Amino acid sequence: MSDPHPSRAEKEDKRTFLQKVAEFIHPAPESKDDLVAVLAEAEDNDIIGPDSRVMLEGVLRMGDKSAGDVMVAAPRMDVIDIDAPYEDLLNLVIDTAHSRFPVFHGERENIIGFLLAKDLLKLQRAPDLNIRALLRPAIFVPESKGLNDLLREFRANRNHLAIVIDEFGRVAGLVTIEDVLEQIVGEIEDEFDIGEEEGDIFALADRSYRVSGDTPIERVAEAFDTVIAPTDAEDEFDTIGGLIAHEMGHVPRRGEIYELGGLRFLVMHTKGGAVRWFKVTPAAAAPAPEDA
Repeated sequence: MSDPHPSRAEKEDKRTFLQKVAEFIHPAPESKDDLVAVLAEAEDNDIIGPDSRVMLEGVLRMGDKSAGDVMVAAPRMDVIDIDAPYEDLLNLVIDTAHSRFPVFHGERENIIGFLLAKDLLKLQRAPDLNIRALLRPAIFVPESKGLNDLLREFRANRNHLAIVIDEFGRVAGLVTIEDVLEQIVGEIEDEFDIGEEEGDIFALADRSYRVSGDTPIERVAEAFDTVIAPTDAEDEFDTIGGLIAHEMGHVPRRGEIYELGGLRFLVMHTKGGAVRWFKVTPAAAAPAPEDA
């Protein structure tokens, strides 16, 4: 005859993951820093894995951050002029490789909506189509908007991008759902992030080149048949991005131009404080900065 009261060890453990973590935490942490320390201890005891610990810590830290902490500042925003010719719009999309763009009318501060890059294809089939008909509504959030609330709104409204405004109602920058999620899962690689093993120098249609910031200096010099060296001969650098950042004396910003070794380097894309991509042309053949 079977035992009508099986022992607790024989019963199925129906505790959830969070319940197990909660039981592990003793005494209860009194601050977020204490909880982070407990998560590290949980990892050491194989209760959670390294990736889980990083994401849980990201969730905890995210509660203290706002849209202003992770936004792309207004001067670095890639925006579209509603009155710009189609060719100019197409070149901007190709050069920046973004999928969404804020659109302004008159002044950059006057954001009237968002344009999806794929919607430009409709203008090829119907050149007389008014571009205003392709715009999506612009979403505005204050700098102080908490990331938890912002993520909730992104999910509820199926938005991927919002314009951040300051306390005076001026455009302070923009924030994307990717910016928010990266606070939890770390850097997210997109279609513009190509692994080094897949190549690091690409020819563009306008006879310029797209060069990865991680490309070794020797490879760039060889590809363009030139000599690239730091101003101070005692300095040593491995990558073209590191060398140019040092020569500029600050973290390069999107749109900045620097000439070195007879080449003009236009910063196309930055991420995590480093240059991901340059647009490179011979300095003699490159247009003046105001015409670029």
